[in-house]
Amino acid sequence: MIELFEQDTRTNDRQSSKGNQLKWENQGCWYKADYTGYEGLAEYVVSHLLQKSTLRDEEYVLYDLETIKYKSTVYNGVKSRNFLAKSWQIITLERLFQNFYNESLYKSVFKIQDHKERLRFLVNQVERITGLKNFGEYMNKLMTVDAFFLNEDRHTHNIAVLMNDEGVFDYCPMFDHGAGLLSDTTMDYPLEGNVEECLSRVQAKTVCSDFDEQLEISEVLYHSNLKFDFTKQDVAGLLEAVENYPKNVKDRVEKLLISQIRKYEYLF
Repeated sequence: MIELFEQDTRTNDRQSSKGNQLKWENQGCWYKADYTGYEGLAEYVVSHLLQKSTLRDEEYVLYDLETIKYKSTVYNGVKSRNFLAKSWQIITLERLFQNFYNESLYKSVFKIQDHKERLRFLVNQVERITGLKNFGEYMNKLMTVDAFFLNEDRHTHNIAVLMNDEGVFDYCPMFDHGAGLLSDTTMDYPLEGNVEECLSRVQAKTVCSDFDEQLEISEVLYHSNLKFDFTKQDVAGLLEAVENYPKNVKDRVEKLLISQIRKYEYLF
């Protein structure tokens, strides 16, 4: 357990569509507390399974479980190292576009009727502003992760690039998977709910509401750039080692991931 204090709290423009999660920074690590359910477990499971994928270590943030005491309350949550080198900062795509055009990227994207053209527009604008190459490949990897793990909070405030003091841009590691794996047990996906019925209601937010459509569009435009290499046994072992979440939560996550492994067999 770590005790955190008011001077450790952090706010930023990477807002969730479901409200503001408690976040802190302390001694080179970032911390997040569970807010609507088991977000910390989702962050932990997703990032540790990404270790068994074709992503390089620097392409994603690794989260570890942490018990957090803040004021008089103890929270389940996660911690991750501060990956920002000196002089670098995270710039969300929404903020990037707003600074460059004085307009909302989210609104600009959703003014476009064709979903494929929405993604093409987003990628082209980011590459134009930042000078980064192959941002479409990055988006395909991100949409693959989000489709498989059902992260329904990946909007333009939640995709980012890195920028240093000289205005040079770089890719940001994938972060913030807490809205995945049906983790919102407070509002949308109560634990007593049927997993199959919950799956029928989960929605994407990047360029359309359908995860499979988003993924297919990204593959048509930018090819498939990510493969997974974990098994059902890896999932079971990872969850078995978790102590601070109840069995019914872990059972649901395991059932969901096994279903996703069957559905997305071609990604393995």
